[in-house]
Amino acid sequence: MSARRLIPLRRPGVLREATRAHHPNPLMPTTRGWKAALKEAEIPTTRHDAALKRNLELGLPGAKCLDDRTIPTFSRGELPHFAGINTFMKAPYAEDIREVAKYDATVVGVPFDGGATYRAGTRFGPQGIRRISSLYTPYNFELGVDLREQMTLCDAGDVFTIPANLEKSFDQISNAVAYIAATGSMPFIMGGDHSIGFPTVRGIASVTSKKIGIIHIDRHADIQEKDMDERMHTTPYFHATNLPNVRPENLVQIGIGGWQVPRVAVSEMVKRKTNIFTMQDLEELGIDKVAEMALEQAWCGTDAVYLSYDIDSIEAAFVPGTGWPEPGGLLPREALKLVGLVAKEGLCGMEIVEVSPPYDVSDITSLMALRLMVDTMGALVAHGKMGAHKRIIDKPFVPF
Repeated sequence: MSARRLIPLRRPGVLREATRAHHPNPLMPTTRGWKAALKEAEIPTTRHDAALKRNLELGLPGAKCLDDRTIPTFSRGELPHFAGINTFMKAPYAEDIREVAKYDATVVGVPFDGGATYRAGTRFGPQGIRRISSLYTPYNFELGVDLREQMTLCDAGDVFTIPANLEKSFDQISNAVAYIAATGSMPFIMGGDHSIGFPTVRGIASVTSKKIGIIHIDRHADIQEKDMDERMHTTPYFHATNLPNVRPENLVQIGIGGWQVPRVAVSEMVKRKTNIFTMQDLEELGIDKVAEMALEQAWCGTDAVYLSYDIDSIEAAFVPGTGWPEPGGLLPREALKLVGLVAKEGLCGMEIVEVSPPYDVSDITSLMALRLMVDTMGALVAHGKMGAHKRIIDKPFVPF
């Protein structure tokens, strides 16, 4: 059945039907929008309903004048978006860290910028992302996913980093990530500068005998051994790919380019035979092809893949709140598509780094980081991969 519209004839009050075959017909939905709208009815509301009941129990029933009797007197749950205590997406706070084992995924903050070589401020990244996360609901229309109904999520708070000491902070970070991963809960890490990319991978690698690949989306190579005589945010993948079960051949770097890639990093890429895609590769090959090639290399001979996303991989105009902005990066829509394609094959963890709220404008950088995280979760859920990483966890947690 084709769509129709009524076209007025020259005589007043007379209409005739004309067929517009290219218009979408709600009775025979062909657009993604209509398909997504119809899919919503298939998603349960069990946990939503339970949350409303709990909010009333904890926050007292609302004033008698309210027509909506699901509103409590004291703000509990996700509404109003501007009220309440901010955890990530207002997920339960696992103050007792042993509680994370009950959840499919655990968000943890790493407030550390001791590895920044220019603009500090990423220690406030977890705060910024949590703050703007109150804006979101757990339901995504296009994906047809409701994170509250289809997975479980908690916020474990922040790692206690040591501001004046890189190496002690690295051990603290590895300790935290290893513990979360060992429980079977998937770690979603909010940085922090990119120096944390080494201890986060080390944490996961320590609780598995399996091999791990890395997809690293960035404008910078981050693979030199040292910077100013220290392991900084320019060095994580030199050290991560020295781990016994993380091979450099399974490191895929996407978006690299511009005027901030040190030559010492380039020689290390060549020496280690890593996989590199520039922004021009993305333009010429397309997002789908680059994602396909990246997944092939990251998964070649490995058992799991870790996603490290540096917010400065996105065009600097869209993410001013970052420590080392570089024009010419991904557009937001391209970035979201890329993480969706990567995540649909499964991940053992994800980090988002280099969000620096002191340099941000209207929280737009924090908002972009949030969107990348929840889109990753949504893709894992939509493709049945949330929890698939548990099969690689075969070693006990041993404190660093």
